[in-house]
Amino acid sequence: MRNLIIFGASGFGREVAWAVERCNKVAPTWNLLGFMDDDECVQDTVINGYRVLGRSTDVGKYPDAWFVCAVGASRTREKIVNKLKTVNPEIKFGTIIDPSVEMSDIVCVGEGTIICAHTIITVNIQIGAHVIINLDCTIGHDAVLEDFVTLYPSVNVSGITRIGRGAELGTGMQIIQGKCVDDYSIVGAGAVVVRDIPGKCTAVGSPAKPIKFHE
Repeated sequence: MRNLIIFGASGFGREVAWAVERCNKVAPTWNLLGFMDDDECVQDTVINGYRVLGRSTDVGKYPDAWFVCAVGASRTREKIVNKLKTVNPEIKFGTIIDPSVEMSDIVCVGEGTIICAHTIITVNIQIGAHVIINLDCTIGHDAVLEDFVTLYPSVNVSGITRIGRGAELGTGMQIIQGKCVDDYSIVGAGAVVVRDIPGKCTAVGSPAKPIKFHE
């Protein structure tokens, strides 16, 4: 079994710990050492049976461990991963896939990605590094999810779509076949994407339309 540390000790981090436990019940894979988090309030505490082992500056103390970043917000997660790589250029990132996930063998999944329970991922799909796919999502054929994408629960991504780097798709939203959500855009909960969404915007509604742009 490989040693694993989850960076991020809040709600989603606890859910990832549960996913790791579920994986180990099927095939013992990870020895979960505990959490790391930069929040001063959780240092030296025990959360759901796992100790908080330190901050991002402490990753070098665990050279043999694998890490996964369980922070939901895409841009924040990207900043944290870059910081961890700066602290330890040799850091290793694990990939966590809940045993209930239905996924074909013709899917590429990058390092550090987390795929949560009851998600269905079909065929010829590219999933980048440090992507989070939350509970009960569906992803259709030939879709591309670039690095640091976040899908919140119950998102439906149709075939031949592209979700750009760092984009966030809110709970229960849908995107029809062949459309694109460009880099670092946020699509609100329950939205329906029927036309391409430009980069660095927040889009809401059905049909989804940008309501503001951001850097």
